[in-house]
Amino acid sequence: MAQNSHKTYRNLVLYEIYVRNHGRSGTFADVTADLPRIRSMGVDVVWFMPIHPIGQLNKKGSLGCPYSIRDYRDVNPEYGTKEEFRLLCQYAHALGLKAMIDVVYNHTAHDSVLVQEHPEWFHQDENGRPVTTVPEWSDVIDLRYDDPALWDYLIASLKGWVELGVDGFRCDVASIVPLDFWLRARQEVAALKPDVIWLAESVHTSFVIDRRRRSLMAQSDGEIHQAFDLSYDYDLWPTWVTAVTDPTAVPTYVSLLQFQAGIYPAHTIKMRCVENHDQPRIMRQAPSRAQALAWTAFQAFNEGAFLIYAGQESENTHTPNLFDVDKIIWRDYALQSFLTRLCQLKKEPAQVEGQFEIVTAAPAISAVWQNEQDGLYGVFNVGGVEEVMATPLPDGRYTDLLSDRAIEVRDGEMMTPETAVILRYNGRLNTDTHRQPSRFL
Repeated sequence: MAQNSHKTYRNLVLYEIYVRNHGRSGTFADVTADLPRIRSMGVDVVWFMPIHPIGQLNKKGSLGCPYSIRDYRDVNPEYGTKEEFRLLCQYAHALGLKAMIDVVYNHTAHDSVLVQEHPEWFHQDENGRPVTTVPEWSDVIDLRYDDPALWDYLIASLKGWVELGVDGFRCDVASIVPLDFWLRARQEVAALKPDVIWLAESVHTSFVIDRRRRSLMAQSDGEIHQAFDLSYDYDLWPTWVTAVTDPTAVPTYVSLLQFQAGIYPAHTIKMRCVENHDQPRIMRQAPSRAQALAWTAFQAFNEGAFLIYAGQESENTHTPNLFDVDKIIWRDYALQSFLTRLCQLKKEPAQVEGQFEIVTAAPAISAVWQNEQDGLYGVFNVGGVEEVMATPLPDGRYTDLLSDRAIEVRDGEMMTPETAVILRYNGRLNTDTHRQPSRFL
């Protein structure tokens, strides 16, 4: 099951799209027109944030949140029709892309078709009114999973989208939907289409702890990977956010990455990113543009799948509003070439077949991907330093695969790059004398 996907999915590049804000008209047709450009970047999977009709009762903003869903089996008429979405998937396949949709099975809109037909499927207060178990999510109501008929309905809905051309599911707050449901859903969907990709939006550790304290169900990342191919790296996200603005925290983050690699099942694959629809843009978070690029390059080089959030290739600093029309400003696609190179490098033999190792956390993060024949050595100046650093690379001149610039290694040392460099070398590097110890291992 999920165990078989490790080598296949750890090099995936995903691209997140919110149809409402992606193009001028906010329709499937806008996205269809942009697919060739997206594919040219080296993207493998296009992930659509929820495409379903949006609830209007107790909505947020003028148009409502896409995660407040009225009907799991239909599409938002603002975007187009189900037939147009089917054709979009068909075109994506012709380009070599896979189509992934958001699955929001923890909750529905207050005016969903399910609450009208099956009010017993929802959490209720003492007065019998449907409620949410997360008070700040006031525009939704939570499903209960104690009726087998609900499981049948939801799994049948997934099958319907697979038959329409969907290749994967990004499952919203998957950690608080019963694991047994996901296991059964995966098994039944696989009987229809065996290679469907399952991405779990696993949650912050603090969220798991809070729910368990309130006697509510929440699964750890280790548990969720029994059913999923990929999960978010939100378990380390708060530490990473601190490291972005405080370089002294980078060693702690790197140590936790190494710790993370040893505490989950061997087949675990994390999805790396520097921004998504719930998080600030990296160009706003990082102290400088150079550091933003360094973090972007590191997370693309890091072990695991890599996510690009639409607009990232245009250096957007604004995170679009989910509840109103808030179009992405595309400008000149200034980072498209940079991101394209990072995406292409994920398909290098060293990354596909080799092993990943972080060598240093300071003065810059350095890491290698290597197999028996050759490897890739990356240096990522996330702290914005300017100094000489030791390197395990043999002396010589190398070509930076991100910029085509010459990089010189002399007497076992090199200058830290302004942002990041990735260098190809032959043979295997001995990193033992350069590796910095992890405080958590």
